Amino acid sequence: MPRDLNAMAQPPRIEADYLIETPGDPRQVADAIAGEQSSGTFVAVPGETPELKARAAAVVEHLAVVDEDIAAPSLPSAGLPTRPGMPIRRALITLSWPLENLGPSLPNLLATVAGNLFELKPLTGLKLLDLRMPSAFAEAYPGPRFGIEGTRRLTGIESRPLIGTIVKPSVGFGPNETAALVATLCEGGIDFIKDDELQSDGPSCPFEARVRAVMKVVNAHADRTGRKVMYAFNLTGDLDQMRRRHDLLVAEGATCLMASLNSVGLVGMIELSRFSELPIHAHRNGWGSMSRHPLLGWSYVAWQKIWRLAGADHMHVNGLANKFAEPDESVIASARTCLTPLFPDKPCLAMPVFSSGQTAKQAPGTYEALRSTDLIVTAGGGIMAHPDGPAAGVAAMRHAWDAAVAGIPLADHARKHPELERALDAVG
Repeated sequence: MPRDLNAMAQPPRIEADYLIETPGDPRQVADAIAGEQSSGTFVAVPGETPELKARAAAVVEHLAVVDEDIAAPSLPSAGLPTRPGMPIRRALITLSWPLENLGPSLPNLLATVAGNLFELKPLTGLKLLDLRMPSAFAEAYPGPRFGIEGTRRLTGIESRPLIGTIVKPSVGFGPNETAALVATLCEGGIDFIKDDELQSDGPSCPFEARVRAVMKVVNAHADRTGRKVMYAFNLTGDLDQMRRRHDLLVAEGATCLMASLNSVGLVGMIELSRFSELPIHAHRNGWGSMSRHPLLGWSYVAWQKIWRLAGADHMHVNGLANKFAEPDESVIASARTCLTPLFPDKPCLAMPVFSSGQTAKQAPGTYEALRSTDLIVTAGGGIMAHPDGPAAGVAAMRHAWDAAVAGIPLADHARKHPELERALDAVG
């Protein structure tokens, strides 16, 4: 079993769990990974003394073979060619590293736990499943500055899920058209709106003009009703651009910003979090390239820990019955892990964001599986394409979630709420 990383008797260590596949001996391969990712290399070198290895080498803490009957390799192996009848095994392994090797540095942590090991010849599969960091990382990084509590405070939504949407069409609208749609959504009772990740600062919809047009509408609605809709503006860009765009958002009274994690990178996210005065809505577009193959890349359980610690307040987790390839159980596991504390004294909780093909129909299943209302549901077509318009789409989503939390079947609730009834008829 993994050791207690904060135990007093042990120097602090980092741990990572992997699923590996190899036509070689799993123990030898695990040892090779440990060596490659710490003090060793492909041959013995004079400087790697027993004393140095005791101080700096990675350790195989746990190994369990879970499958010895793999018919064919999941990935090609340049070093150990497979042949018919050759055993291919899968194993769960846990490796650990002394914190002293790198210090509490997220960029260098990535190089350690998710660096060259993916390219090692003996492996025909490797997936990083989970990651545990000692408390020094909690001291070095702020984590979410707003998270669930701050998001609820800024929106005024105390207990129920935040009902949100994405500006659709994703691109094509100019600033005034975007603002007109936002006005309709505000009047319809929306809680949260976000730019699509494809919309940032193009010539047809410049960031500054879009922000000024949209915030004029949002601020006017807040002045009339006392309730400010949260709009996540996509400020993805280089660091100087993001700082300028952030400052404009603050000046205009915005309450959220959005960044594409894989576009801005880890260092970009860390720096954005350091100067941001607004919640950071973290979009995971591109995630499939790191996760879709079952024997290559990352588990979301491990990946999201990096970004939460770096400062993400909201994390996309896909959605049930989504339009992508991710199964429902993976989506729920992703959402649950966003609501699981990272450290005993610093939970770093992030609000999971459900998206991708979401409609009123998914509300009961999502709530039943998650058993929490600490979430944002962003329905693009599920709100925009309502037969009676976006405002009716907002009402339908809210009625659906009210029913889900109360344990009322959607069909029964729909008899008293025509917007929900029309939405259910539309999605079939």
